Amino acid sequence: MPGDAEGSGGDDADLVARALGGDAAGQRAIYDRYRPPVARLARSFAELDADDVEDVIQESFVRAFQSLPRLQDPKRLGPWLLTIARNRSLTRLARGRARHEAADELHREAQALGAETAEMPDPEAGVELELVRRIIAELPEGPEKETVHLFYVDGNLSAREIADRLGVGKSAITMRLERFRARVKRRVLAEVARIRGVESNPRGKGK
Repeated sequence: MPGDAEGSGGDDADLVARALGGDAAGQRAIYDRYRPPVARLARSFAELDADDVEDVIQESFVRAFQSLPRLQDPKRLGPWLLTIARNRSLTRLARGRARHEAADELHREAQALGAETAEMPDPEAGVELELVRRIIAELPEGPEKETVHLFYVDGNLSAREIADRLGVGKSAITMRLERFRARVKRRVLAEVARIRGVESNPRGKGK
């Protein structure tokens, strides 16, 4: 049966050899054979919507074909591909949760300052993301800007993957992201304070 590692191990090894040799038909055969199980795995994560699932599928095969020369046992193509898909699903889930947690934290900070009635960025409306994009654009060119752009704007890489791409330790990436989150928090709280100031003294500028 297609997708069964044991039943199609020889076929998989042949397809891997063809794909590594630049055979587009071989690559297509791998995609056609394993797209259904990859899709089923991605859909098993209830928090992923249809768009997320499709993104996971595409990202998984892109990663697989890029890493195919490092596959030590071509007969294990199926399990290897599903491991990639699982990791991509978990990365997407973690990033979504981190964004929601950041929004919740900003809201709690505003409430602690007595800003319950002030308008806060609405993640569902895309306001928060737009603010993040503006702050990234204002950053000077350098490692921090490249890191946060990869994480928040490109949105396809985990902190570990960014570290590997930039050739630094994961702790360095984590520190850059934490500094950026603190910068975003300060900007949002400043906006809250400004809004409350205008609301409490709407005619102040006219005096």
